[in-house]
Amino acid sequence: MARRAELVETVAEEIGGEAVCGDAAEPEDARRAVQRAQERFGGLDVVVANAGQGHLNAALETTDEQWAESWRANPTTAFCIMRAALPSLIERRGAAVLISSVAGIGAGPQIAAYTTSKHAVLGLTRSLARDYGPLGVRVNAICPGWVRTSVTEGIVAMVAEREGMELEQARSRLTHHTPLQRMADPDELASVCLFLASPEASFVTGAVVIADGGAHVVDVGTLAFG
Repeated sequence: MARRAELVETVAEEIGGEAVCGDAAEPEDARRAVQRAQERFGGLDVVVANAGQGHLNAALETTDEQWAESWRANPTTAFCIMRAALPSLIERRGAAVLISSVAGIGAGPQIAAYTTSKHAVLGLTRSLARDYGPLGVRVNAICPGWVRTSVTEGIVAMVAEREGMELEQARSRLTHHTPLQRMADPDELASVCLFLASPEASFVTGAVVIADGGAHVVDVGTLAFG
């Protein structure tokens, strides 16, 4: 499901999926996507709530519109698609993976609305796991760090321009203090989703899996000694 039809249709064609153009924060669009999946595939076993958006502002500079957009793009999209999908997931004892962020467990500079709304995605994950676990539904969350996507490349370009450096230098700057010292490939995050949605994770629910190349284990107070 996506707003830009050409992008989601390309992916659907590659994987044999069903493309649905809509807004995951609109309850009717979410219901329509679930219905299409049920009609095409005979049911719904797995949901991955991956919509998201952020603004680069601290609290004083965050407008009412930016605050509302972040909440709509992050927890509201996940809530709407999960509410629409839950009857099918209950029926088929399915699983869901909600995509949060390392901003859901910490705070980066000047991303107040994004940080707060990504924390809320983890609250929703735990609530869903608590309420629907007795009905056989597993719900987990992933907190990615830097992943090489078109959005991330835009941030890399912004840093490169601001610092007067090459793109690869900017990527290195962003991941310098991460133990693996690189950004993730999207396929690496897809593998984490696949594990959490699969029978291999049959006793895992309410978990928050951090996939950030190890950044969360770094004691920032000791960086000067590195």
